[in-house]
Amino acid sequence: MQRDTSQRRAIRRALEAAGRPLGALEVLEASQADAPGLGIATVYRNIKALLKAKEISEVQLPGEPPRYEAAGKDHHHHFRCDRCEKVYELGGACLPDLKNALPRGFKVSSHEVLVHGVCAACARK
Repeated sequence: MQRDTSQRRAIRRALEAAGRPLGALEVLEASQADAPGLGIATVYRNIKALLKAKEISEVQLPGEPPRYEAAGKDHHHHFRCDRCEKVYELGGACLPDLKNALPRGFKVSSHEVLVHGVCAACARK
């Protein structure tokens, strides 16, 4: 059975409140208001436990450290800002004609879509 500590609750709240995938350092920063004295080793230890308990999900981007988000979300894709390097969730459905774009006889088992660009905050700068 997993212990529900104040630090773990702070990390869970930070991920839920962010509304976007966070890296470990972002989790630390977002959690410190609720858990003063929280350190990066504790964040990693709790991320590992929350992944094992399937309370959070890992978001893997090519060539980058993993990010984490609350589990249980519907299938979605991500947008990565090329300036601030933050990752955001994209709502909506998948590419409508994905199956029709495949060569004849091919079957999709899974897919990932990552859109790159500049987020609204960086575009205003």
